This record gives sequence, C-alpha cells and structure tokens, in this order.
Amino acid sequence: MRIIPAIDIIDGKCVRLSKGDYDTKIIYNENPLEVAKSFEAHGIEYLHLVDLDGAKSSKIVNYKILEQIASQTSLKIDFGGGLKSDDDLRIAFESGANQITGGSIAVKNRTIFEKWISEYGSEKIILGADAKDEKIAVSGWLEDSNEDLIPFIQDYQSKGIQYVICTDIAKDGMLQGPSFDLYGKILEEAKGIKLIASGGISTFDELPKLAALRCEGTIIGKAIYEGRITLKQLEDFIIRK
Repeated sequence: MRIIPAIDIIDGKCVRLSKGDYDTKIIYNENPLEVAKSFEAHGIEYLHLVDLDGAKSSKIVNYKILEQIASQTSLKIDFGGGLKSDDDLRIAFESGANQITGGSIAVKNRTIFEKWISEYGSEKIILGADAKDEKIAVSGWLEDSNEDLIPFIQDYQSKGIQYVICTDIAKDGMLQGPSFDLYGKILEEAKGIKLIASGGISTFDELPKLAALRCEGTIIGKAIYEGRITLKQLEDFIIRK
C-alpha cells in the first residue's frame, strides 16, 4: 500500500481543514516545499497536493507551488483542486503533476472528464469520489449531489478509470479513524478498482488495517501535522513492505 502524505494549499501556505470547512483552516507551515522535502527525506515517494484556492475559484491557482515541488524533489505528485478546463489540465501537467484528480468536474461535466480519461489515459487521471452519507459531494465539499457513491465509481470504471481517491467527508480532519466499512464495501462492489483511502487517519495502527483491506494507497494529512503519526513510522512502514 502506497503512503501518500497530503499538502493542502491556501494563499501559498500548507494548511488543513476539518470536514472541508474553510473556516476551520489551520496553517501548519508557510513553506510547502520545505514540507515536501521533509517527506522525501524519510523515503516517501508520493504526494497528494490540493489547491484549495483552486477548488473555491474553479480554476487552477497554485500551480507555481506544484512547479516548485516537482522541480526540487523527486516526489510523484497527484494534483487536484479546481481543475475544470483543458487549459487547467495542461498547466497542471506542464507544472510537473504525474497525475491529476478530478472530483467536481467528474460530476458536473462528464463529457470533458471522459475526454481527459481517453486523451491522457487512466494512469494519469484519478477519480475523486468525495462522499457524505454515501452521496458524492462537489465544489470543495460546499455542495451535495444526488449521485450515489458506489454506482458513480462503477460507472467511471466502465469508462476506464482505475484509480479512485475516496474521502468520507464526515471523517476528514477529525482524527477519528478512517471509514473501514465504506472502503471494504467499495472494494467488494467495484472489483479491481485501485482505491486510495483518504480522511480520518489518526494513528499508525490504522495503516496495516487499510493494507489488509487491499487499499492501493492511503492519504495522510492532519495526523502527520499534529504528530499523531511520525515520518519515522512511515519510513519504517515503507521499508518493511
């Protein structure tokens, strides 16, 4: 199982929210590059970089930070937040993203998202399936939709999607543990999907459980920044695999 730390960006700074609420913003570091380099120094190879300004404004905003991290580390970066147009996607890839995550766009403009899957390939495009009560939420989680989570994933599987990041919004940033039951259900019903678990991870002991479920990766945010999980623990986990 891949370990994928998260860096969320507002105003060029590394922040975390609770349940996607911008009013709960905590700034953890003014220098996202410094944070990314600390991950790399502990043997971490992957990074989930989220442009929260972009998610709010519906266009890519913090691509310079993506460019900085991509050019000054060897981290493989998946980038999301506000990617709505072909131009946004081009900028993200030109700025060094290895993969992009599309969430709201996959709900609101299926035509363009399906075009991206066919043009760039399923190795490059991740489906962001953020859910509240098993319904998809969009626009930085500011809006609910009527889309049921698992049929939504299955539908995109039929269009070629391989990778899905699923965040249970009720868990995100709350440090109360991830949605093991939900992830188990997704993996049972959407056979063959490469599921990246996100939201709620609070202790190191939860990682082997997610690995036992056969999650392809897990995104860890606040637990690292609050010192609940150390980079040394993650380094040891990666070495042991």
